[in-house]
Amino acid sequence: MKLYGNPMSTCTRKVLTVLAEKGREAEFINIDLSKHEQKTPAHVARQPFGVVPALELDDGFIMYESRAIARFLDRTLPGNSLTPTDPKAYALMEQFIGVEQSYFSGQAMKIVMERFFNTNNEENIAKGREGVKRPLAVIDAELAKRPFLAGNDFTLAEVSWAPYMEYLFAVGEKDLVAPHKNVMAWWERVSSRPSVKKAFGK
Repeated sequence: MKLYGNPMSTCTRKVLTVLAEKGREAEFINIDLSKHEQKTPAHVARQPFGVVPALELDDGFIMYESRAIARFLDRTLPGNSLTPTDPKAYALMEQFIGVEQSYFSGQAMKIVMERFFNTNNEENIAKGREGVKRPLAVIDAELAKRPFLAGNDFTLAEVSWAPYMEYLFAVGEKDLVAPHKNVMAWWERVSSRPSVKKAFGK
């Protein structure tokens, strides 16, 4: 099994987290984004949109899109499942993956990209900061009821949120999260997991 990705990529980190949770390794093929290797014909043949990651199985089957890869690995690899069997917990997991995808990650990355590349466009940062307020408030209210987004267990919902949360803290935006005490406690639980530490190079 080969994983084509970049260790700094949020989407690659989702896949690495699932692999770590399952106690599995993939042959990691680093795609150097600074050299635009993701746009080479060889990589576009694996991932037609020219981004990372892509997963290649030993039988030659190739797939892309991090959330799809995460679900596939969780379903096919042995070990503790990251997908709830209870229908309501499953619905919550999918709901909060959707919240991350639709309302949170894009706004968070407006901030992260400006800070990371030191462009510091304050208008973009302000839009991002405003944009993350509502999803953080929503999950804060939910996390008052249970330790993880879908219930008592770490699931693919946490896998989906974790890379963006990590980067918000890494670029000095803790003050955005700090007022949400339940989110802070949840993030302590998530970020202290060995799988998350391994995936994020901690």
